[in-house]
Amino acid sequence: MARESTVAHGPEHGLERLIFFSDAVFAIVITLLVIDIHAPHLRFGSPDRDYWIALVNLTPEFLGFFISFFVIGFFWAGHHRTFSLAAHYSPRLLFPNLMLLASVAAMPFFTAFASANPSMRVPIFCYCAWLVVAAVLNRRLQTLVTSPPIVDEHAAAEAILITRDRGTAVILGAATGMVTSLFVPVLGQIMLCTIPLWRLALQHRPGRKR
Repeated sequence: MARESTVAHGPEHGLERLIFFSDAVFAIVITLLVIDIHAPHLRFGSPDRDYWIALVNLTPEFLGFFISFFVIGFFWAGHHRTFSLAAHYSPRLLFPNLMLLASVAAMPFFTAFASANPSMRVPIFCYCAWLVVAAVLNRRLQTLVTSPPIVDEHAAAEAILITRDRGTAVILGAATGMVTSLFVPVLGQIMLCTIPLWRLALQHRPGRKR
């Protein structure tokens, strides 16, 4: 008797392939962040003090790495959360998903630019502005995934609203950082911490439909 094939086919298989590909891109990008942190090379026999000073001088690079690591990690978590509400594949997902991945793939460059020029207006502004671009593309994808015919018919309306609010909060938090960086550059990336506050404000806004 011929063995039954276990290979997945059909629209749902297309959805799985899109998710697996996206996970791979997120994993690669988040790993590439550390490449721009170059280990200091000192003359053989240099005193310990010089090594510690060299490491301290890398503080902006390490800060940029950790900030972007969690930023990209949160984008991945949002992508995972969004697609957990999907049940059907549509070719309409391909381009918006690729655009989001393209914006995420560029994050190592903007991270390196900001880290190499700490507290400078243009690099911090560009970092936050690019984050706004990524957040808008993320929100667009969320709308597609959480709408018919892609969304799971049994998905709770409240879960859809929360997912969309999270995406909108990222846009508002990144925009807050972008505007702040024009006036106080050193606070630009710090203002990304307002994202949870924006999310709370959106979830408790008057007239929010449930």
